[in-house]
Amino acid sequence: MKRIVILISGRGSNMQAVAEACAREGWPATVAAVISNRPQAAGLAWAAERGIATAVVDHQRFESREAFDAALQQAIDAFEPDLLVLGGFMRILGADFTRHYAGRMLNIHPSLLPAFTGLHTHRRAIQAGCKVAGATVHFVTAELDHGPIVAQAVVPVLPGDDEGALAARVLQQEHKLYPMAVRWFVEGQLRFESEVVHHAGGAAQCLF
Repeated sequence: MKRIVILISGRGSNMQAVAEACAREGWPATVAAVISNRPQAAGLAWAAERGIATAVVDHQRFESREAFDAALQQAIDAFEPDLLVLGGFMRILGADFTRHYAGRMLNIHPSLLPAFTGLHTHRRAIQAGCKVAGATVHFVTAELDHGPIVAQAVVPVLPGDDEGALAARVLQQEHKLYPMAVRWFVEGQLRFESEVVHHAGGAAQCLF
């Protein structure tokens, strides 16, 4: 039984999607803990109400990113995770931290990487005249919003879309894409070939 730890900074809607799918679909895994860098993150209450262990490592209590990373790593490792899932975790993680969890840490980013790394992805996609947008699940490396791509979801950019409308449409697909990718990991279905991730059974790694 694989153990999943999920990091959040807010309401954790992707955390909820992963946890609910894990329970509903009977994955060979359990969500061992939800950890936040913000004490008031709404997702902590959601997890606690469902019997999932929670913890807080408040980044504001640390004088350096390195000190925060070290404390966060200690809190995570207390739950002995096989997989670390970033579910709207709004902190940049350092090289030592990402190296410690190399090959067992996933993130979801609201763009079709490698396009539009960083913030304000939907606004930038609209301003660039993109006809499609989407989300990407990838393994985390020290380089922000890079790392081997596991799966992507594509959504249309519609005439008249503003940032909020596009974000809502992408988020709907995130809630399907992330549980799918996490399930593949815990079921041992992901394979690396020259830094490219493939599904061992040949499943489509893109949602439309």
